[in-house]
Amino acid sequence: MRLRPAKIIVALACVALLAMSTAFATPKGEIRAAFSKFVAAQNAHDLKALGELLSDSPNFLWITRGNVVRGRDAALKRYAGLFESTWRLAPDWSTLEIMMLDVSTAQIFVRMVISSGPLGQPAPSGPALVNQILVKTSTGWRVLSILPGS
Repeated sequence: MRLRPAKIIVALACVALLAMSTAFATPKGEIRAAFSKFVAAQNAHDLKALGELLSDSPNFLWITRGNVVRGRDAALKRYAGLFESTWRLAPDWSTLEIMMLDVSTAQIFVRMVISSGPLGQPAPSGPALVNQILVKTSTGWRVLSILPGS
Protein backbone atom coordinates (compact mmCIF):
# COMPACT_ATOMS: atom_id res chain seq x y z
CA MET A 1 0.00 0.00 0.00
CA ARG A 2 1.43 3.32 -1.05
CA LEU A 3 0.77 6.45 1.03
CA ARG A 4 0.12 9.64 -0.80
CA PRO A 5 2.31 12.66 0.00
CA ALA A 6 -0.71 14.66 1.15
CA LYS A 7 -1.61 12.01 3.75
CA ILE A 8 1.98 11.91 4.98
CA ILE A 9 2.05 15.70 5.33
CA VAL A 10 -1.25 15.71 7.24
CA ALA A 11 -0.02 12.94 9.55
CA LEU A 12 3.24 14.76 10.22
CA ALA A 13 1.37 18.02 10.89
CA CYS A 14 -0.85 16.26 13.44
CA VAL A 15 2.17 14.79 15.20
CA ALA A 16 3.86 18.21 15.24
CA LEU A 17 0.76 19.87 16.70
CA LEU A 18 0.54 17.28 19.45
CA ALA A 19 4.21 17.74 20.27
CA MET A 20 3.90 21.51 20.33
CA SER A 21 0.73 21.66 22.45
CA THR A 22 2.75 21.54 25.68
CA ALA A 23 5.15 24.14 24.33
CA PHE A 24 2.35 26.70 24.32
CA ALA A 25 1.91 26.26 28.07
CA THR A 26 4.79 28.61 28.82
CA PRO A 27 5.83 29.26 32.40
CA LYS A 28 4.58 32.85 32.16
CA GLY A 29 1.22 31.62 30.85
CA GLU A 30 0.98 29.10 33.69
CA ILE A 31 1.90 31.79 36.24
CA ARG A 32 -0.68 34.21 34.86
CA ALA A 33 -3.30 31.44 35.07
CA ALA A 34 -2.31 30.62 38.67
CA PHE A 35 -2.50 34.30 39.66
CA SER A 36 -5.88 34.58 37.95
CA LYS A 37 -7.12 31.61 40.02
CA PHE A 38 -5.66 33.26 43.14
CA VAL A 39 -7.66 36.43 42.46
CA ALA A 40 -10.83 34.49 41.59
CA ALA A 41 -10.59 32.39 44.79
CA GLN A 42 -10.31 35.55 46.89
CA ASN A 43 -13.20 37.27 45.12
CA ALA A 44 -15.32 34.14 45.61
CA HIS A 45 -14.22 33.99 49.28
CA ASP A 46 -13.27 30.36 48.62
CA LEU A 47 -10.80 29.30 51.32
CA LYS A 48 -10.41 25.78 49.94
CA ALA A 49 -9.42 26.98 46.46
CA LEU A 50 -7.19 29.64 47.98
CA GLY A 51 -5.45 27.08 50.21
CA GLU A 52 -4.61 25.00 47.13
CA LEU A 53 -2.84 28.02 45.61
CA LEU A 54 -0.71 28.93 48.63
CA SER A 55 2.61 27.21 49.19
CA ASP A 56 2.70 24.91 52.20
CA SER A 57 6.32 25.88 52.78
CA PRO A 58 7.40 27.04 56.26
CA ASN A 59 8.89 29.98 54.34
CA PHE A 60 5.47 31.26 53.25
CA LEU A 61 5.33 34.97 54.09
CA TRP A 62 2.56 37.58 53.75
CA ILE A 63 3.16 41.14 54.85
CA THR A 64 0.15 43.43 54.77
CA ARG A 65 -0.53 46.71 56.54
CA GLY A 66 2.17 46.05 59.09
CA ASN A 67 0.99 42.49 59.79
CA VAL A 68 3.37 39.59 59.24
CA VAL A 69 1.73 36.25 58.48
CA ARG A 70 3.89 33.12 58.28
CA GLY A 71 2.66 29.78 57.00
CA ARG A 72 -0.32 28.73 54.90
CA ASP A 73 -2.54 27.90 57.87
CA ALA A 74 -2.02 31.33 59.41
CA ALA A 75 -2.70 32.95 56.03
CA LEU A 76 -5.94 31.03 55.61
CA LYS A 77 -7.01 32.10 59.10
CA ARG A 78 -6.33 35.73 58.15
CA TYR A 79 -8.22 35.33 54.87
CA ALA A 80 -11.17 33.77 56.74
CA GLY A 81 -11.43 36.98 58.76
CA LEU A 82 -11.20 39.12 55.62
CA PHE A 83 -13.87 37.01 53.93
CA GLU A 84 -16.33 37.81 56.72
CA SER A 85 -16.34 41.33 55.32
CA THR A 86 -16.49 42.80 51.86
CA TRP A 87 -13.23 41.79 50.18
CA ARG A 88 -12.56 42.13 46.49
CA LEU A 89 -9.48 42.39 44.29
CA ALA A 90 -9.51 44.11 40.92
CA PRO A 91 -6.13 43.71 39.22
CA ASP A 92 -5.15 45.95 36.35
CA TRP A 93 -4.10 43.08 34.10
CA SER A 94 -2.30 45.45 31.74
CA THR A 95 0.25 46.12 34.51
CA LEU A 96 1.02 42.48 35.32
CA GLU A 97 4.76 41.84 35.09
CA ILE A 98 6.20 38.35 35.42
CA MET A 99 9.93 37.91 35.95
CA MET A 100 11.41 34.45 35.95
CA LEU A 101 14.02 34.23 38.71
CA ASP A 102 14.89 30.68 37.68
CA VAL A 103 12.99 27.78 36.08
CA SER A 104 10.88 27.17 39.17
CA THR A 105 10.63 30.63 40.77
CA ALA A 106 8.94 33.76 39.49
CA GLN A 107 8.21 37.22 40.82
CA ILE A 108 5.12 39.12 39.78
CA PHE A 109 4.08 42.73 40.16
CA VAL A 110 0.61 44.04 39.47
CA ARG A 111 -1.38 47.15 40.28
CA MET A 112 -4.82 46.50 41.67
CA VAL A 113 -7.67 48.04 43.56
CA ILE A 114 -8.55 46.32 46.83
CA SER A 115 -12.02 46.83 48.28
CA SER A 116 -12.41 46.00 51.94
CA GLY A 117 -15.03 46.96 54.50
CA PRO A 118 -17.87 45.82 56.71
CA LEU A 119 -20.20 43.26 55.14
CA GLY A 120 -23.27 44.74 53.51
CA GLN A 121 -21.89 48.25 53.40
CA PRO A 122 -20.14 50.08 50.57
CA ALA A 123 -16.53 49.03 50.75
CA PRO A 124 -13.84 51.66 50.51
CA SER A 125 -11.27 50.80 47.91
CA GLY A 126 -7.75 51.86 47.30
CA PRO A 127 -4.93 51.29 44.88
CA ALA A 128 -2.21 48.81 45.72
CA LEU A 129 0.89 47.42 44.11
CA VAL A 130 1.24 43.73 44.82
CA ASN A 131 4.52 41.84 44.68
CA GLN A 132 4.42 38.04 44.88
CA ILE A 133 6.89 35.19 44.61
CA LEU A 134 5.52 31.99 43.10
CA VAL A 135 7.24 28.61 43.06
CA LYS A 136 6.62 25.67 40.79
CA THR A 137 5.62 22.49 42.59
CA SER A 138 4.59 19.06 41.38
CA THR A 139 0.99 20.31 41.46
CA GLY A 140 1.58 23.64 39.73
CA TRP A 141 2.59 27.20 40.62
CA ARG A 142 2.00 28.22 44.25
CA VAL A 143 2.25 31.58 46.03
CA LEU A 144 5.24 31.64 48.39
CA SER A 145 5.11 35.29 49.42
CA ILE A 146 2.78 38.28 49.21
CA LEU A 147 4.46 41.60 49.79
CA PRO A 148 3.27 45.17 49.43
CA GLY A 149 4.77 47.14 46.59
CA SER A 150 6.07 50.62 47.00
